Amino acid sequence: MINFVIYSYILHCVTVFCKNTSSHTYAMDGTQIFLLFVLFLNSLIIFLKLFVHKKKIHVAPSPPSIPIIGHLHLLNGSIHRVLQHLSSEYGPIMALKFGSRPVVVVTSPSLAEECFKQNDIVLANRPRLLSGKYFDYEYTSIGAVSYGRLWRDLRHVLTVELLSTTRLKSYMSIREHEVRSLIKSLYQDTSQDFTKVEMRSRTHGLSFNVLTTMIFNKRYFGTDVKNIKEANKFKSLIKDVCEISKATNPGDFITVLRWIDFQGYKKKVLKLQHEYDCFSQNLIDEIRNERTSCSSTKKGKDKTFIDTLLSMQESNQKCYTDNMIKGNIMRLLQAGTDTSSMTIEWAMSLLLNHPNVLKKARTELDKNIGQERLVQESDLPNLSYIQCIINETLRLFPTAPLLVPHEASEDCTIGGFDVAGGTMVLVNVWAIHRDPKLWDDPLSFRPERFEKMGKEEYRFIPYGMGRRQCLGSGLANRVMGLVLASLIQCFDWERVDKEFVDLSEGLTMSKEVPLVAKCKVRQAMSHVLMDL
Repeated sequence: MINFVIYSYILHCVTVFCKNTSSHTYAMDGTQIFLLFVLFLNSLIIFLKLFVHKKKIHVAPSPPSIPIIGHLHLLNGSIHRVLQHLSSEYGPIMALKFGSRPVVVVTSPSLAEECFKQNDIVLANRPRLLSGKYFDYEYTSIGAVSYGRLWRDLRHVLTVELLSTTRLKSYMSIREHEVRSLIKSLYQDTSQDFTKVEMRSRTHGLSFNVLTTMIFNKRYFGTDVKNIKEANKFKSLIKDVCEISKATNPGDFITVLRWIDFQGYKKKVLKLQHEYDCFSQNLIDEIRNERTSCSSTKKGKDKTFIDTLLSMQESNQKCYTDNMIKGNIMRLLQAGTDTSSMTIEWAMSLLLNHPNVLKKARTELDKNIGQERLVQESDLPNLSYIQCIINETLRLFPTAPLLVPHEASEDCTIGGFDVAGGTMVLVNVWAIHRDPKLWDDPLSFRPERFEKMGKEEYRFIPYGMGRRQCLGSGLANRVMGLVLASLIQCFDWERVDKEFVDLSEGLTMSKEVPLVAKCKVRQAMSHVLMDL
């Protein structure tokens, strides 16, 4: 109706123009010129729609959505469970709208393979979220940077200087020292009788110390920490940053909420980012001053990750800025600490509910290691059942149930459906790992399933696949394997009561209830533990 009125008025203007043009008395005002432009623009659009062939877009199945919020109203509870339920109705590939952001959810190994093989480069970007702008310093950390030259350089530095097999071997003494510190603290807190112990804080502290020692040669958990005030500040700061980074920011999906800073999310992020920036800058300056005061740079096992980045900064200050270094410190601590500590806690919970598996693991340890020394990291290749326990734990409780989100840099197809550039792609690993079509008795804890299985390809991908897969899987497996083997070798374990350990998940895949168990020194290992 509105268009009809506009067109009628424009037609009147044109008629007047034609009449007056012949008498040379017509002068058009601004409104009439604007309306003639609208007529031309509308006519052009209609022409293009009618006469220009438009490519038909084949979109994946999608549930009904609501204007503005899209499908956000459906995400009530654990997102990976909600998406699994929706996929059972709409299929293994599903199109959603998280506010204004298009999303595609993949829930099958074949489609995951298509994402990480045929479309690996196209899907090598990460979605840009508000937390990444500040904690990743304008998206310059390894986890948030777009695919390109900087990402390749950072990946090379991480792979060669921190996470390569050679570097991991050079840092072996750090991991073994932290594991022995854990065993010693448990030994001191227990006795010949069963004693209740809380495990989450212990495993978290161990994982954190391993990373901070590798990154800048400092420990922040334990009785021998040098600067307690600095340690408490840093631990509290990293905890707050991790919590707010995991929280969903509605402004990342609904533009209008970004403008008004809904629930003060941006304000909180800015405050934490300022505190972290000051703290981490002091750390970098301290290490830089130490390097300057020395006649030569550190070499070998004494060379930390910050030393490496500062060396690269000297030759390329524009690329390797202090802000880029601070962002990568944060990303490494966020990703590396939770991956190991959460999995250890889940594994111990599952073992307490399945004492037959615990007994089988101990038999393997006694056979291959004996009872005259502590298990070492070099023993792990001979402890295949321990690795099976870790794999089965990661299958049931992957630390990143939807992996880290990918984003299409250009139009592509997945499963025969069109995916537009800028679409967020989520791979529901949690659902794939529990699919009864792929796994026999998928909800049961059965480490033996990994004894007879070969290469799992895309039905077991707890660390992701392709270019953007987790680079720290080798480090995580070493830490988890050594901790788990040491806990089983040195102590007897029981549940606090007859009830099974609660396996309820929190929203971020951690255990909803921290693990508390009963343990006592294993009689056969007491003479070894006395010498710690």
